[in-house]
Amino acid sequence: MILKWLNAFCFKYRETDLCIPFPSEKEAQIAYGTLSVDAEPKRGGVKKELKVKGNVLNVHFESLEARMIRVGVNSFFDHLNLVIETMEQFGPPRK
Repeated sequence: MILKWLNAFCFKYRETDLCIPFPSEKEAQIAYGTLSVDAEPKRGGVKKELKVKGNVLNVHFESLEARMIRVGVNSFFDHLNLVIETMEQFGPPRK
């Protein structure tokens, strides 16, 4: 009985999703291409999956610990901020 409880509680993945809209699909693709290169380290225990749907970058995080999701999301936002600042510096992409 205790083992059943442990499996149900302790080993359940925590999840969170982010949806980041961009002015255009091209800019969402640029952000995806830049951010998808940075895989989460295996020792960190966070799985990150990125997808682009139209002009929206969707990011899904999973981890056994809520604290690790927080760390992964904070790190992702740091990288996302750098990508957005760089795109703003160079202007919108050419068609």
